[in-house]
Amino acid sequence: MDARETTEAFIASADAHSAHNYHPLPVVVATADGAWMTDVEGRRFLDMLAGYSALNFGHGNPRLIEAAKAQLDRVTLTSRAFHHDRFADFCRELAALCGMEMVLPMNTGAEAVETAVKTARKWGYRVKGVPAEMAKIVVAGNNFHGRTTTVISFSTDPEARADFGPYTPGFEIVPYGDLTALRAAVTENTVAVLLEPIQGEAGVLVPPAGYLPAVRELTRERNVLFVADEIQSGLGRTGRTFACEHEGVVPDMYVLGKALGGGVVPVSAVVSSAAVLGVFRPGEHGSTFGGNPLACAVALEVIAMLRSGEYQRRAAALGERLHRELGLLKDSGHVTAVRGRGLWAGVDIASAYGTGREISEKLMERGVLVKDTHGVTVRIAPPLVITEEDLDWGLAQLRAVLGA
Repeated sequence: MDARETTEAFIASADAHSAHNYHPLPVVVATADGAWMTDVEGRRFLDMLAGYSALNFGHGNPRLIEAAKAQLDRVTLTSRAFHHDRFADFCRELAALCGMEMVLPMNTGAEAVETAVKTARKWGYRVKGVPAEMAKIVVAGNNFHGRTTTVISFSTDPEARADFGPYTPGFEIVPYGDLTALRAAVTENTVAVLLEPIQGEAGVLVPPAGYLPAVRELTRERNVLFVADEIQSGLGRTGRTFACEHEGVVPDMYVLGKALGGGVVPVSAVVSSAAVLGVFRPGEHGSTFGGNPLACAVALEVIAMLRSGEYQRRAAALGERLHRELGLLKDSGHVTAVRGRGLWAGVDIASAYGTGREISEKLMERGVLVKDTHGVTVRIAPPLVITEEDLDWGLAQLRAVLGA
């Protein structure tokens, strides 16, 4: 069996034995290091997606792997029935990184969003005094907060929603970036406004300048929680620890995931004040694996790395380089729009050059891995450890594919 047949055999076996809920590019990764991945045929690929920001610190980051290995020899799981010796440090350090007081750890991003929803509702009933079963949460159109039944209930993406009803009530959807619509949607029964500071799955959509501060002011005026889903945008991706910082905004609650586990283990968390997370009593919410020793050990190293500011500075500097080069493609007409912040961009391909999927496949053939969304858009989000030379090479492949 030659190498190509090996790739085809892996893909055929996956297609035969797994549900077809994804449409991955036809590459089978075997190993990875830093910003590079190697497939079963020995071909190397520059990772320009970084696991949708889960791999902000690169593949196999030595500090994170060492932290995981050290913990593997000690204890990996206790459940929350018992204390373990990494939990308090994790909660304290993450709360401090966020400028908050309390942490409620979970595993996946979707679990963290579900936790935020439950927290906001319980706070609304216990603290704000909203009548039972009347709590409302305002969200934005084109959002992506996960794929659980409750979360897709407030999605506007037909692919995410179709055939999964009946849907969970209690949400009102307004256009992203439309402050007038948001203001009209907030009532005395509104307990939270849940937003992505930058909408990732929608194509890396950045809200209008001044929108997030206005949301912060509105929610404070109306005694409503401002919940920022920073699962993709947070932890260094945009050149700041949190995307909200670009507008000087501190929400009432951060929802974190992806990069918090360093691409090693799934780690997510809701981080807020004692007044908000203090509404929970034992037995009302939990997770067997949430806040497990292995997860805490890796996340503690992630937090330490972020405290240095090195990765935020790299994302800011390399992000300027990225957006400058992409801007030239827009000026030449090869792409119709470029959006994003830091080392994160959504690039709309001019129709004459192909769809987002077609461009992604052509880039794969040239050794660069990206991912398309919504037909025309290609998302670019390399690990923050990528070198200038590798970033330039990856962008050169994009120019070549577009004939620029």
